[in-house]
Amino acid sequence: MQKFGEILGINHLGITVPSIKQATNFFKEAFGAKVAYLGIEKEDEPRKGAKVEHQLGLSQGAKIIGQEMIVIGNGPGIELFEIESTNQQKPLGLEDLGINHFSIFVSDIEKALKNAVAAGAVALSSVHENSKYEDTPQNGSVYVKTPWGMLIEIQTIPNGYYYPDYSETKVWVPKEPTN
Repeated sequence: MQKFGEILGINHLGITVPSIKQATNFFKEAFGAKVAYLGIEKEDEPRKGAKVEHQLGLSQGAKIIGQEMIVIGNGPGIELFEIESTNQQKPLGLEDLGINHFSIFVSDIEKALKNAVAAGAVALSSVHENSKYEDTPQNGSVYVKTPWGMLIEIQTIPNGYYYPDYSETKVWVPKEPTN
């Protein structure tokens, strides 16, 4: 038993999008995402009110009108939220505080980039080398912006990572495609 109880890993990431339908279509076309379940559908009553605002840290008057869990490959789930609010802000950039992107690990980065762009993403550059400890043979990385402006890194590191002497653990790497 660890100091923190038994920590198993990251289950999902939550992303607020302007349209769940648009985001789901993008993730399906760009990365082969699959829908696990719909938490709130358009015909359902929105989640709103003081209790929900308190529990989820929403601003007064905000309401969740859509919620959907999708999965890409064998990574963690991605929980999409569609929220009506007068306080929404644009997506974070890399220099902003908070979660600013996630990486989709692929075996063919050029094909993945082509699919993402065809689905509506904008590539910030061409494929380039990864950072210091990810810079093994045949590696590559490229950031894209989704149609709603969120950053996603498309990445391939087929020969693994380098680890310095001070490393306490290794980075989790998806190995086999699923679904």
